[in-house]
Amino acid sequence: MRIPVSWLTEHLDIAEDTSAETLAEAFVRIGLEVEEVTHLSSVQGPLVVGRVAEIEELTEFKKPIRYCRVEVGDAAGEQQSQNIICGATNFREGALVVVALPGTVLPGGFEITSRKTYGRRSEGMICSMRELGLGEDHEGILVLPAGSAEPGDDASEIVGLDDAVIELAVTPDRGYCFSVRGLARELSNALEVPYGDPAVRSVPEADGPSRAVSIQDTSACSRFVFRRVTGVDPAAPTPWWMRRRLALAGIRSISLAVDVTNYVMLELGQPLHAWDATKLAGDVVVRRANDGEELTTLDGVERVLDPDDIVICDDSGPVSLAGVMGGATTEIGVDSHDVLLEAANWDPASIARMIRRHKLPSEAGKRFERGVDPAVAPAATEMAADLLVRHGEGIIDAGRTDVGAPSAPAPVTMPLALPDKVAGIYYERGVTARRLSQIGCRIEVSTSDEGVGLVTATPPSWRPDLAQPADLVEEVLRLEGYHTIPSVLPSAPAGRGLEESQRRRRAVSRALAHDGYVEVLPFPFTGEDVLDKFGLAAGDPRRRTLSVLNGLEAERSVLATTLLPGLLDSLQRNVSRGQRDLALFHIGQVVLPGEKQAEAPDVGVTEPPSEEQIAALHAALPAQPTHVAAVLAGRRENTGWWGQGRDAGWADAIRAAHVVAEAAGVELTVTADDLAPWHPGRCARFQVGETVVGHAGELHPKVVDALELPKRTCAMELDFDALPLTDERPAPQVSAYPPVLLDVALVVDSAVPASELAEVVRSGGGALLEDVRLFDVYTGDRVGEGKKSLAFALRFRAGDRTLKQEEAIEARDAAVDAAKKHFDAALRA
Repeated sequence: MRIPVSWLTEHLDIAEDTSAETLAEAFVRIGLEVEEVTHLSSVQGPLVVGRVAEIEELTEFKKPIRYCRVEVGDAAGEQQSQNIICGATNFREGALVVVALPGTVLPGGFEITSRKTYGRRSEGMICSMRELGLGEDHEGILVLPAGSAEPGDDASEIVGLDDAVIELAVTPDRGYCFSVRGLARELSNALEVPYGDPAVRSVPEADGPSRAVSIQDTSACSRFVFRRVTGVDPAAPTPWWMRRRLALAGIRSISLAVDVTNYVMLELGQPLHAWDATKLAGDVVVRRANDGEELTTLDGVERVLDPDDIVICDDSGPVSLAGVMGGATTEIGVDSHDVLLEAANWDPASIARMIRRHKLPSEAGKRFERGVDPAVAPAATEMAADLLVRHGEGIIDAGRTDVGAPSAPAPVTMPLALPDKVAGIYYERGVTARRLSQIGCRIEVSTSDEGVGLVTATPPSWRPDLAQPADLVEEVLRLEGYHTIPSVLPSAPAGRGLEESQRRRRAVSRALAHDGYVEVLPFPFTGEDVLDKFGLAAGDPRRRTLSVLNGLEAERSVLATTLLPGLLDSLQRNVSRGQRDLALFHIGQVVLPGEKQAEAPDVGVTEPPSEEQIAALHAALPAQPTHVAAVLAGRRENTGWWGQGRDAGWADAIRAAHVVAEAAGVELTVTADDLAPWHPGRCARFQVGETVVGHAGELHPKVVDALELPKRTCAMELDFDALPLTDERPAPQVSAYPPVLLDVALVVDSAVPASELAEVVRSGGGALLEDVRLFDVYTGDRVGEGKKSLAFALRFRAGDRTLKQEEAIEARDAAVDAAKKHFDAALRA
């Protein structure tokens, strides 16, 4: 939220010399985060008002270029006018503009000089709002209202460059702070100064409705107000003071009617929508959308509506996406003179879902999804109507529509001494009641039957977040100042170090990082469509998901049952940004609901849950094991002077699993498998004993295409919690005796897995066989059709003596015999 200091202090009885830094410190003191304080007085040198006396259009260039003679009075000495090159076309002869004369330094260190350009000499610059630091509008230069100044006047004071802008980061529970009204009230509490509420204004009685309105779904809309203004001049300009305030708040000026609605929204916190009343057909109905209905919004996009969407309809159907964006058919145009002002109160959760579903964030939606004061709607429409009358020559219609009945805030009762107890300090008598009164609560003090002092606070309509005693305590504490609460650090118990599971997790992270993988923190949610692209069967346990009630993204609103969707999304995003050779990993929890997942009971917050409720809560929790996963794409080894590189392949994904296992101190058994989303012929299953702990390999080509991944992308995922945790840390035994190295090549059926043959050879070789390593695979005429030759390097060693050649040969023959017995293997010559 960006707001100029001059606008904030307009509603406060405060000293004129109060600095922006003082206000920022006051905001911080009561718990609001100030991101930046920007002073506008960064223009140095002569900045004056000029009148455009003559314009010469230079037509020999590809873009519009104007050579202007601008009267600047005596600001430039004896020379009463300056010749200036300008590319903007939104002004004409006689317009008042802001001129930076040679020697002026604009924000950003941009120095203005007299220079030759486009074949003419330019003696200064005609400034836009962005060039003056007043906003981001750069579509045209700043044109001042006629009669507001004379040529040669100092423009700094006229455009308000002595002002400052405070930018705040407003938390979701303080929606009322998205307005000057709310922020000024907070400052009055922090600085203990009088405050004038801009929403307190006379709202005259209405002579009938402006237009008949029916609310079919009161859960979607609790109040709806219409106020009509006729005879508005469509060409009436927005007054400079309003354009300036909107620009400093980050909102671009569009037209008087639209600017007025934005101005009132910033002032009171109530978003408004302006309709062209002549384009509405019949009565207005507020309801949920029907499945399949369509609406073309103001941005020209035709949107398919969801049954959860709230829409405003006339006889033709939906004409507005409530609280998010209006429809194109009722838009205020260049000839609109009959304006219908709408102020409504929408269900915050529904608005939040609509914004994410249609990807339409807006200033209005930002306020509606946090909750808007339902009592301010009539005052907001009345203020907007008065502004249209004052600046657009409109006439307020006698009728006003006001339907709906917002629920009154529920009173909250708490002990008067509860803030003292929570803070651990003693507050003076009357502090609790005074502070709660300052934020707008209606206070009643009483005594319980036990003689305990109680305070009952009825929250104001703009504070829907005050729903329990803890909320009231927070208000008292923050207004008294968090700095007054003593900070007492608890004494640290004697440390026991990291748990074994924590040490193992860190060891695995380090091992993968040392192997060239980069750890990422992917988005923890996924969508059902991703599971479809994975090709998971209908009964696959990974399809049993839990949906988030208010997901951050409508397309990804279920808890992930596997780490691969998030990792692959991170990989694809990196690829789209120019990265080609990637190796990413993540260690995190997945959520695996059971076939019949119990529902969690609502235990409330007024008293501790019972043992039965705690047991029910634990029973409702789904399994949340920790997994470790890795994905690879591109080159695994780069080409260089050291030799030819290679692409990442399925063997690298299997190697990643072994890296995890080695760091965890376990041994994996690897066998071939067929499991989505991996390629059927390039998928490995990992087991520890009889327990399947994960899979790795190359992803299926259909999955790669569906997710727009690089060709031959590989992935690995292990159930980290399924790996046995052991405290054993055996020291490596290094023999001082030399080994005997022998090779053996065995011919077996092509379907025999190399890992299983290696395991049989290892067990057959006995205690003397120290290591078995596959170094060659051959298929061809020399071994026959349907056969393959697997060559192993065997390392024999005795721990207590020098091994004889004959002993090693005998152990090798035993290993070969075991292979013959299990797989009908033949020794290849």
